[in-house]
Amino acid sequence: MEPITPESPPLPGPAVLAQTWQDLAFIHWKVDPDLVAPLLPEGIVPDLYDGATWVGLIPFRMRDTAVGPLPPVPYFGSFVEVNVRLYGVDALGRRGVVFRSLEAGRLASVLVARVGLSLPYFWSDARTTSGGGVLSYTSKRHGNGSPQTSIAIRPTAEDVSNDALTHFLTARWSLFVTRGSRTRYMRNEHEPWPVFRAGLVDLRDELVASAGLPGVADSVPDSVLYSSGVRTSFSLPERRH
Repeated sequence: MEPITPESPPLPGPAVLAQTWQDLAFIHWKVDPDLVAPLLPEGIVPDLYDGATWVGLIPFRMRDTAVGPLPPVPYFGSFVEVNVRLYGVDALGRRGVVFRSLEAGRLASVLVARVGLSLPYFWSDARTTSGGGVLSYTSKRHGNGSPQTSIAIRPTAEDVSNDALTHFLTARWSLFVTRGSRTRYMRNEHEPWPVFRAGLVDLRDELVASAGLPGVADSVPDSVLYSSGVRTSFSLPERRH
């Protein structure tokens, strides 16, 4: 199995997409792998740390999305995102993220990501505010009865950038994308994360349950982290061997 490292290996080809991720909250629960296994693409098994796998709820600000060598896309390339993600391993031992849902505040970006990358984006009223040392994120998916979330964290000065669990949860250099009956593997790279411990101020979430994991977000998270962010690049998806 490939090692977990805070240093991303170089992309296998030219970058086709670049984004800046800012003010990220990494909220995670430790869960039984059997709970997650049915939600992963065919051929992908849960990635484990300390005998368990992890479910992540990640809100952040996306900025300055750029395609290939083109300049950042104005307006549509910047928005608040909230995603629910899992961690998997393929038959070659490659580790990757599996997104169960991604909320975004730009309809055009949602449509492009769904059609072009087969990622499960949803158009939402997603926002973030800050004040008094607290970062708050809210998201409400458009449509009656649609899931929503409200998250507030207070970052601390405790640097956990070199912690082993931090690396497992944040140092992820690929994702698995399902397109039809095929699973594709997509690489990304960026500088090592600056990561700090954070306190949970408020959490009222329906997104995790909507993603197929009822009851998980009703319990206290096992890890709450904060990062000011990085600039990241992606390569084209490749078919999983």
